[in-house]
Amino acid sequence: MILKVLPVGPFSENTYVVGCETTKEAAVVDAGAEAGRILKLVDELGVKVKLLINTHGHVDHIGAVATVKERTKAIFAIHEKEIAVMKGSALYGSSVIPDFIEAPKPDTFLKGGDVLEIGTLRFTVIETPGHTPGAVCLYGHGVVFTGDTLFNMGVGRTDLPGGSWAHLMNSIKSKLLILPEETVILPGHGPHSTIGQEKRQNTFLRSTI
Repeated sequence: MILKVLPVGPFSENTYVVGCETTKEAAVVDAGAEAGRILKLVDELGVKVKLLINTHGHVDHIGAVATVKERTKAIFAIHEKEIAVMKGSALYGSSVIPDFIEAPKPDTFLKGGDVLEIGTLRFTVIETPGHTPGAVCLYGHGVVFTGDTLFNMGVGRTDLPGGSWAHLMNSIKSKLLILPEETVILPGHGPHSTIGQEKRQNTFLRSTI
Protein backbone atom coordinates (compact mmCIF):
# COMPACT_ATOMS: atom_id res chain seq x y z
CA MET A 1 0.00 0.00 0.00
CA ILE A 2 1.15 3.49 -0.86
CA LEU A 3 0.44 5.89 2.01
CA LYS A 4 1.65 9.45 2.44
CA VAL A 5 0.54 12.23 4.76
CA LEU A 6 0.85 15.93 3.91
CA PRO A 7 0.01 18.51 6.60
CA VAL A 8 -1.51 21.51 4.84
CA GLY A 9 -2.95 24.93 5.57
CA PRO A 10 -2.86 27.12 8.66
CA PHE A 11 -4.36 24.35 10.83
CA SER A 12 -1.82 21.70 9.71
CA GLU A 13 -4.64 19.45 8.53
CA ASN A 14 -3.48 16.01 7.49
CA THR A 15 -4.23 15.28 3.85
CA TYR A 16 -3.55 11.65 2.93
CA VAL A 17 -2.77 10.02 -0.39
CA VAL A 18 -3.43 6.29 -0.26
CA GLY A 19 -2.85 4.08 -3.27
CA CYS A 20 -2.53 0.60 -4.66
CA GLU A 21 1.02 -0.42 -5.49
CA THR A 22 -0.22 -2.83 -8.19
CA THR A 23 -2.60 -0.60 -10.17
CA LYS A 24 -1.32 2.83 -9.07
CA GLU A 25 -4.90 3.90 -8.44
CA ALA A 26 -5.21 6.25 -5.47
CA ALA A 27 -7.51 8.29 -3.28
CA VAL A 28 -6.96 11.62 -1.59
CA VAL A 29 -8.50 11.78 1.88
CA ASP A 30 -9.43 15.26 3.15
CA ALA A 31 -7.87 17.58 0.58
CA GLY A 32 -7.85 20.52 2.94
CA ALA A 33 -5.67 23.25 1.44
CA GLU A 34 -2.59 23.92 -0.69
CA ALA A 35 -3.86 22.06 -3.74
CA GLY A 36 -0.58 22.62 -5.55
CA ARG A 37 1.36 20.68 -2.91
CA ILE A 38 -1.19 17.87 -2.94
CA LEU A 39 -1.03 17.57 -6.73
CA LYS A 40 2.76 17.66 -6.65
CA LEU A 41 2.78 14.76 -4.19
CA VAL A 42 0.38 12.83 -6.43
CA ASP A 43 2.71 13.39 -9.39
CA GLU A 44 5.77 12.35 -7.37
CA LEU A 45 4.05 9.13 -6.35
CA GLY A 46 3.07 8.39 -9.92
CA VAL A 47 -0.53 7.54 -9.04
CA LYS A 48 -3.89 8.21 -10.66
CA VAL A 49 -6.40 9.71 -8.26
CA LYS A 50 -9.77 7.99 -8.65
CA LEU A 51 -11.47 9.16 -5.44
CA LEU A 52 -11.57 12.30 -3.32
CA ILE A 53 -12.89 11.15 0.05
CA ASN A 54 -13.83 13.50 2.87
CA THR A 55 -14.29 12.45 6.46
CA HIS A 56 -16.35 15.61 7.00
CA GLY A 57 -16.97 19.05 5.53
CA HIS A 58 -15.20 21.56 7.75
CA VAL A 59 -13.29 24.30 6.01
CA ASP A 60 -9.81 23.03 6.91
CA HIS A 61 -10.56 19.61 5.41
CA ILE A 62 -12.25 20.60 2.18
CA GLY A 63 -10.58 23.76 0.86
CA ALA A 64 -8.58 22.06 -1.91
CA VAL A 65 -11.19 19.57 -3.12
CA ALA A 66 -12.39 21.73 -6.03
CA THR A 67 -8.93 22.25 -7.51
CA VAL A 68 -7.77 18.67 -7.02
CA LYS A 69 -10.99 17.38 -8.56
CA GLU A 70 -10.64 19.70 -11.55
CA ARG A 71 -7.11 18.44 -12.21
CA THR A 72 -7.67 14.74 -11.55
CA LYS A 73 -11.34 14.28 -12.58
CA ALA A 74 -11.72 12.10 -9.48
CA ILE A 75 -15.05 11.20 -7.90
CA PHE A 76 -15.83 13.34 -4.85
CA ALA A 77 -17.47 11.42 -1.98
CA ILE A 78 -18.75 12.62 1.40
CA HIS A 79 -21.68 11.82 3.71
CA GLU A 80 -24.97 13.46 2.72
CA LYS A 81 -25.35 15.08 6.15
CA GLU A 82 -22.17 17.08 5.47
CA ILE A 83 -23.81 19.18 2.76
CA ALA A 84 -24.93 21.72 5.35
CA VAL A 85 -21.47 21.69 6.93
CA MET A 86 -19.86 22.40 3.56
CA LYS A 87 -22.26 25.27 2.93
CA GLY A 88 -21.28 26.76 6.27
CA SER A 89 -17.60 26.37 5.41
CA ALA A 90 -18.12 28.18 2.11
CA LEU A 91 -19.37 31.28 3.95
CA TYR A 92 -16.05 31.94 5.70
CA GLY A 93 -13.58 29.64 3.97
CA SER A 94 -11.48 32.29 2.27
CA SER A 95 -11.02 34.15 5.55
CA VAL A 96 -9.20 31.20 7.17
CA ILE A 97 -7.76 29.21 4.24
CA PRO A 98 -5.78 31.45 1.83
CA ASP A 99 -6.42 29.30 -1.27
CA PHE A 100 -9.91 28.14 -0.29
CA ILE A 101 -12.33 27.34 -3.12
CA GLU A 102 -15.86 26.21 -2.40
CA ALA A 103 -16.17 22.46 -2.78
CA PRO A 104 -18.17 21.15 -5.73
CA LYS A 105 -21.35 19.12 -5.48
CA PRO A 106 -20.48 15.57 -4.39
CA ASP A 107 -20.57 12.88 -7.04
CA THR A 108 -21.66 10.26 -4.53
CA PHE A 109 -22.65 10.05 -0.89
CA LEU A 110 -20.96 7.82 1.67
CA LYS A 111 -22.85 5.69 4.15
CA GLY A 112 -21.85 3.19 6.80
CA GLY A 113 -20.88 -0.19 5.43
CA ASP A 114 -19.87 1.09 2.01
CA VAL A 115 -16.68 -0.50 0.71
CA LEU A 116 -14.48 1.85 -1.30
CA GLU A 117 -12.23 0.21 -3.86
CA ILE A 118 -8.85 1.72 -4.72
CA GLY A 119 -7.21 -0.74 -7.04
CA THR A 120 -6.76 -3.87 -4.93
CA LEU A 121 -7.37 -1.97 -1.69
CA ARG A 122 -10.69 -2.02 0.16
CA PHE A 123 -11.75 0.46 2.84
CA THR A 124 -14.99 0.25 4.79
CA VAL A 125 -16.90 3.42 5.65
CA ILE A 126 -17.78 3.77 9.34
CA GLU A 127 -20.32 6.44 10.29
CA THR A 128 -19.02 8.31 13.35
CA PRO A 129 -21.26 11.33 14.03
CA GLY A 130 -20.33 13.69 16.83
CA HIS A 131 -17.74 16.15 15.56
CA THR A 132 -20.20 16.78 12.72
CA PRO A 133 -23.50 15.03 11.91
CA GLY A 134 -22.14 13.09 8.95
CA ALA A 135 -18.55 12.42 10.00
CA VAL A 136 -17.11 9.14 8.78
CA CYS A 137 -13.96 7.08 9.27
CA LEU A 138 -12.35 4.71 6.77
CA TYR A 139 -11.05 1.33 7.91
CA GLY A 140 -8.93 -1.21 6.11
CA HIS A 141 -5.49 -2.78 5.74
CA GLY A 142 -4.59 -2.19 9.38
CA VAL A 143 -5.33 1.54 9.43
CA VAL A 144 -8.28 3.78 10.15
CA PHE A 145 -8.58 7.34 8.84
CA THR A 146 -10.37 9.08 11.70
CA GLY A 147 -10.68 12.67 10.49
CA ASP A 148 -11.48 14.85 13.50
CA THR A 149 -13.27 12.11 15.44
CA LEU A 150 -10.26 10.63 17.26
CA PHE A 151 -6.73 11.97 17.65
CA ASN A 152 -3.51 10.94 19.32
CA MET A 153 -4.47 11.59 22.97
CA GLY A 154 -7.47 13.67 21.93
CA VAL A 155 -10.95 13.70 20.45
CA GLY A 156 -12.81 16.01 18.13
CA ARG A 157 -14.40 19.23 19.36
CA THR A 158 -18.17 19.31 19.57
CA ASP A 159 -18.88 23.01 20.16
CA LEU A 160 -19.39 23.83 16.48
CA PRO A 161 -22.82 23.69 14.78
CA GLY A 162 -24.04 20.10 14.52
CA GLY A 163 -21.57 18.77 17.08
CA SER A 164 -22.61 16.45 19.91
CA TRP A 165 -20.41 15.18 22.74
CA ALA A 166 -22.77 12.28 23.45
CA HIS A 167 -22.77 11.20 19.81
CA LEU A 168 -18.99 11.57 19.57
CA MET A 169 -18.35 9.40 22.61
CA ASN A 170 -20.83 6.79 21.38
CA SER A 171 -19.18 6.73 17.96
CA ILE A 172 -15.70 6.27 19.39
CA LYS A 173 -16.77 3.62 21.90
CA SER A 174 -19.04 1.57 19.65
CA LYS A 175 -17.35 2.02 16.27
CA LEU A 176 -13.62 2.64 16.80
CA LEU A 177 -12.51 1.14 20.10
CA ILE A 178 -13.83 -2.23 18.95
CA LEU A 179 -11.24 -2.35 16.16
CA PRO A 180 -8.09 -4.45 16.70
CA GLU A 181 -5.74 -2.71 19.14
CA GLU A 182 -2.90 -2.72 16.62
CA THR A 183 -4.96 -0.69 14.15
CA VAL A 184 -3.07 2.50 13.27
CA ILE A 185 -5.08 5.69 13.72
CA LEU A 186 -4.49 8.26 10.97
CA PRO A 187 -6.11 11.45 12.30
CA GLY A 188 -7.04 14.73 10.68
CA HIS A 189 -4.44 16.60 12.71
CA GLY A 190 -1.30 15.63 14.56
CA PRO A 191 0.68 12.38 14.77
CA HIS A 192 -0.65 8.87 14.27
CA SER A 193 -1.49 6.50 17.11
CA THR A 194 -3.08 3.08 17.60
CA ILE A 195 -6.44 1.95 18.95
CA GLY A 196 -4.69 0.20 21.82
CA GLN A 197 -2.71 3.27 22.80
CA GLU A 198 -5.83 5.43 22.86
CA LYS A 199 -7.78 2.87 24.91
CA ARG A 200 -5.05 2.85 27.54
CA GLN A 201 -3.85 6.45 27.61
CA ASN A 202 -6.41 8.87 26.12
CA THR A 203 -7.87 10.61 29.18
CA PHE A 204 -10.91 11.77 27.22
CA LEU A 205 -11.98 8.14 26.81
CA ARG A 206 -11.56 6.80 30.32
CA SER A 207 -15.23 7.21 31.11
CA THR A 208 -16.22 5.35 27.94
CA ILE A 209 -14.18 2.16 28.32
